[in-house]
Amino acid sequence: MQDEYDFTGAERGKFYREDARLNTPVYLDDEVRAFIARIAAERQMDAEQVVNDLLRADMELGRVMR
Repeated sequence: MQDEYDFTGAERGKFYREDARLNTPVYLDDEVRAFIARIAAERQMDAEQVVNDLLRADMELGRVMR
């Protein structure tokens, strides 16, 4: 790494996009991953959709419990 860098030709915010979405990775335990994969295979769905459906059901349960 250099001691100093020359930013005289730099452009602030060149790659900034206000509407950009950040997809945060989620790391599942092996047991959970296998459970999700089994459901996804049975329903012929993507694992992400299975996880989203399960989380939405939990969200609804949380709303009911309030």
